[in-house]
Amino acid sequence: MKLYGIKTCDTCRKALKLLPDAQLHDVRAEGFPPGLLERAEAAFGNELLNVKSATWRGLAEAERSRPMLDLIAEHPTLMKRPLIERGDDLYLGWNETTRRALDV
Repeated sequence: MKLYGIKTCDTCRKALKLLPDAQLHDVRAEGFPPGLLERAEAAFGNELLNVKSATWRGLAEAERSRPMLDLIAEHPTLMKRPLIERGDDLYLGWNETTRRALDV
């Protein structure tokens, strides 16, 4: 199981504590594996973009109008976290639905 997030993210840390077999892939330091963002966009649509983040608030209006995947690739903190990959399945966020699906 892979957890895509940022090592300093509190939500990612909480998820890692309850998912001891998960490996953290720090997207800020390591970037995104090929095809992952496209798969996540197909699964979650605009939910993938965290419009509540400080990074989003700091972007100019013209910047915000760029394609979502380009923005996330350039600014990984714009991705809602964590993005969890288990086999072929993807889960977004650390909420009750995700925890139930992962049997946590």
